[in-house]
Amino acid sequence: MKVFDSEIKLMEIIWEHEPISAKEVSLLADKEIGWNKNTTYTVIKKLIDKGYVKRDEPGFICTSLISKDEVQKSEAKGLVDKLFAGSKKALFSALLEDEELTDDEISELRDLIDNR
Repeated sequence: MKVFDSEIKLMEIIWEHEPISAKEVSLLADKEIGWNKNTTYTVIKKLIDKGYVKRDEPGFICTSLISKDEVQKSEAKGLVDKLFAGSKKALFSALLEDEELTDDEISELRDLIDNR
């Protein structure tokens, strides 16, 4: 699964408001991202062609076919593979290197690891 930044921006709108008409997506994209109608409809078409969004009639209603969780996991895996040679340990090390964590955050991270 490859979702480009522009596609994620529209997916965020769709996930938040679905089912939503393409016209409403276009209005929100103009307000939130500054996109014109043609740009929005082009990206919606790409999402439909990829099978990430379905279009229902009447009214060109958009509904997601992939979840935000699926996209987040896929993008995270791609980042780990691309920049850290597949090593989650190297990713966490890079993230934590200059980061001050509270005791609560450390505890939450330990819980996540212990409960997987």
